[in-house]
Amino acid sequence: MNILTSILFLVLFKGLNGASPPFGQLSVKGNKVYGSNNQPVVLAGMSLFWSQWSEGSVFYTANTVQSLKCNWNANVVRAAMGVENGGYLTNPSAEQAKVETVIKAAIAQGIYVIVDWHDHNAQNHVDQAINFFTYIAKTYGSNPNIIYETFNEPLQIDWSIVKSYHEKVVAAIRKYDKKNLIVLGTTTWSQDVDIAAANPGVCIFVTEYGTVDASGGGSVDVTSSNQWWSFLDSNKISYANWALDNKAEAAAALTPGTTPSQVGDDSRLTASGKL
Repeated sequence: MNILTSILFLVLFKGLNGASPPFGQLSVKGNKVYGSNNQPVVLAGMSLFWSQWSEGSVFYTANTVQSLKCNWNANVVRAAMGVENGGYLTNPSAEQAKVETVIKAAIAQGIYVIVDWHDHNAQNHVDQAINFFTYIAKTYGSNPNIIYETFNEPLQIDWSIVKSYHEKVVAAIRKYDKKNLIVLGTTTWSQDVDIAAANPGVCIFVTEYGTVDASGGGSVDVTSSNQWWSFLDSNKISYANWALDNKAEAAAALTPGTTPSQVGDDSRLTASGKL
């Protein structure tokens, strides 16, 4: 996974009881995300792994979210709901339930949650995405913790196809949620932000980046990672690391066999997790 694999751009309460998120209601002004105090903010945290696979699904728990806030100082968690390959298209109720567990925990802990349609071919699943995001917006959209990500990493397809998909899903969300952020993935695994950002000044949100090679293997590139963090922080760009899982690969933050109760245990961290 490249150091900056996924750059995605943004468009643009009374709800479940919980702690208020650190920056209140988020909004986009120019090319920055702003908090309710009218100051630009940076969200930083972790992305969970594909929800349908065992290395990641075990961490879709309230305990994990609490550990990310209290032990990892994260103010955002990304729920990467797998869609294909045994994910939402196969088991919609089970996968949605995992995401809802994370949403409820994030609201209770007072951090933000990115609800991610983790799909490479979402343009073929428009109706399913609309149904899912309509439910999320109706059920949780009154909470300022919610951030929507409608298409994780479109492949090498024409931007017009991706744009059409986004417009349909955004319209469905905005019927019920007029305020919360919506992150829109761009083509070529969300790397082609220049195509979508023809208008200068568009806001960018890095919902997924790695500290290692794009394959998920190799060694941790400490120098490059620190350079990117410095760039993102200084430019007020929010980011989430891929990924909180225990898969036997360099991109995983946790060692194989780690359980949710051990997320706060430093001895269970990989080289990437320690960084």
